Amino acid sequence: MKQPPVFAVVGHPNKGKSSVVATLSQNDAIAIALEPGTTRASQRYPLTVDGKQLYTLTDTPGFQRPRRVLQWLEAHSLSASDHPETVRAFVVQHKGDDRYTDECELLTPIIEGAGIIYVVDGSVPYSAEHEAEMTILRWTGRPSLALINSIGPDDYSDVWQAALGQFFQVVRKFDAVRAPFEKHLSLLRTFGQLEPDWEQPLEEATQRLAEQRNQRQRLAAGMIARALEELMSYQEKRTLTLDQVASTSEATLAETLRDRWYKRQRRREQSLRIDIEHLYQHQRITRQEAELEWANQHDLFSEDTRQHWAVSKKYLATAGFGAGAMGGAGVDALTFGSSLGTGALVGGLIGAAGSYLYGDRLLLPALSIGPLQNGLQSATFGPVQDSQFGYVILGRAVDHWWHISHRNHAGRDLLALEPADHHWLEQLDKTSRREIQRALDRCRKQRTLSESQRQNLTRAIAQAMAVYDNWRLNRG
Repeated sequence: MKQPPVFAVVGHPNKGKSSVVATLSQNDAIAIALEPGTTRASQRYPLTVDGKQLYTLTDTPGFQRPRRVLQWLEAHSLSASDHPETVRAFVVQHKGDDRYTDECELLTPIIEGAGIIYVVDGSVPYSAEHEAEMTILRWTGRPSLALINSIGPDDYSDVWQAALGQFFQVVRKFDAVRAPFEKHLSLLRTFGQLEPDWEQPLEEATQRLAEQRNQRQRLAAGMIARALEELMSYQEKRTLTLDQVASTSEATLAETLRDRWYKRQRRREQSLRIDIEHLYQHQRITRQEAELEWANQHDLFSEDTRQHWAVSKKYLATAGFGAGAMGGAGVDALTFGSSLGTGALVGGLIGAAGSYLYGDRLLLPALSIGPLQNGLQSATFGPVQDSQFGYVILGRAVDHWWHISHRNHAGRDLLALEPADHHWLEQLDKTSRREIQRALDRCRKQRTLSESQRQNLTRAIAQAMAVYDNWRLNRG
């Protein structure tokens, strides 16, 4: 059985090699730093999907003395036919030689059969000093491509493109931090064309990665659905004895339960974020947070947050009509259709009216104190009675998912979540709108969703995620 392809990522120090490895291996644990020499020894990073290893990226040290290495190679070569063996001889002879530690480290995986990914920084001017490196790599005879990974603001990529094309079979621009997922797959297909033995395994790799991406989106929709159900239906409870009833004012009790309810809701939203990040193998996201607030946004319960993420009264009216009509259909069923659709019509109008009247503000729960029974009295805070709260949760969750799903593993910048400038849910189909509204209505009445209802909600959220993805990518 053939081994999965191995790619050695090589180049000058501090030109983005580790960033390329992190992105293509989906590993944000790889050290990326501005100072040269962060990578001192070759490190292998396999990419595995569903237990199957698809390929391996090898992160290598940068060239340190390429001109001296090339001089040695030229002095010990008789003809072009012996170039690969001459490179191998250099590595064997200089293993343990402190002068060429980095060169031996980066050349070893190549002479062992790895393909070459040569990385340059297209934001710095081209210089002839790189030609020694490129010549050495060409001598190895291995399949190779070059990536222009611009780190700074300037752009010299056209000059780089012309120079690299003289040494490498394929030259591509590739921003390791911002390159879209489709560009990752394109690189794999390109390498498959360079090495016949890799064509089939790399085609399989692209298929598995595409399937993994779709599966992650489905799983993320399920996570959001479960969190939405819990957050909408959650109730903070406390049971008081007679002594506690006598010593605790209603205002104090309300404040205590409210604070507990708020904190629990914030923690649940935070746990959803972490679950989504881990699903996409992001283990080290950096956020700017205080009291679990998102960067560039306000608290989950603030008025500004409601204004950014709550839906319009018009949206609520149409979604409420659909959900109410479905509930009213039960009346028609009980009367064997003799109501001629009156139940659905009345249910729809009630649902639409309720949504419309309360659509312009976020209504949070109130304290409820039960009767004294057997010397005990129960007090509850929640669940929330306003479906707008559900849309706030949904909007924030989908926005966070979008940033994570489009974030490369080389990214080390602060995760900043910005509010939408208009409500993208207006583009959602009517069936999905209805399913979301029905689920929110059921949850706020503390009625557990059935498995089929939960599946319907998950599918509707998946549609909402697709709508948001399309809106973000096309808003210009």
